[in-house]
Amino acid sequence: MSKLEAFVLGIIQGLTEFIPISSTGHLYLGRHLFGLDEAGIFLDTMLHIGTLLAVLVIYKNEIITIIKNPFGKLSKLVIIGTIPAVVVGLLLSDLFDSISKTGITIGWEFIFTGMILWIAEAVRRGDKTLHSITYGDALFIGTFQAAAIFPAVSRSGLTIAAGLFRKLDRETAAYFSFLLSIPAIAGGVVLQFGELASGQVENISFSSLLVATIASALFGYFAIVWMVNFLKKHSLRFFAVYVWILGLLIIILQLTGIF
Repeated sequence: MSKLEAFVLGIIQGLTEFIPISSTGHLYLGRHLFGLDEAGIFLDTMLHIGTLLAVLVIYKNEIITIIKNPFGKLSKLVIIGTIPAVVVGLLLSDLFDSISKTGITIGWEFIFTGMILWIAEAVRRGDKTLHSITYGDALFIGTFQAAAIFPAVSRSGLTIAAGLFRKLDRETAAYFSFLLSIPAIAGGVVLQFGELASGQVENISFSSLLVATIASALFGYFAIVWMVNFLKKHSLRFFAVYVWILGLLIIILQLTGIF
């Protein structure tokens, strides 16, 4: 893997982790485009470390609040919102890993993401802020996060949409989605390190991994800031149309044997 390819994959991970169009799905496409299908778990781990660093920097004050007050409402909201993903990840991770390696359903998963985004905007009627989020809201949003275990189903897309379903305003829905991403990404990194300890590590140079990680962190940071500001005035429908077009294109290429 060249440094340019590492840089591009870092950009893809950083942007699509927080923009609701699926980072795993886009990374799959990026690797396939570069012929890097064998570049697996170690690269994924470093890319996710990059986006984890980005969200930790932006949400440092919230993290400090949680550490200082582990039994406060914010801590409980994050814990409750994380439980569904933990349960699904532990019980069904092997099944979904096998699905993600084939990529056979990836086009349909992009289309599904778009449907959820569009429906969420169609029914959006709320203006609840962070202080108004209930534990039931957190559990509901967390359940949607658990559904994003499919490779091309966007975690940020489903959790933001779930927030809109629970009558959060767009900015708050994005804010809580990104806050909820911290344990989700961190948990994924821990599981990936476990796999690295017991498996074969792919041969990728340190410099390429460093470039990928830095690019992922920088573009992840900008993606979070941009997305929260974007949703103050704009809807999710633009992203819904994008993933519909992408999903349909992938399905056509698969049916014709090109992809």
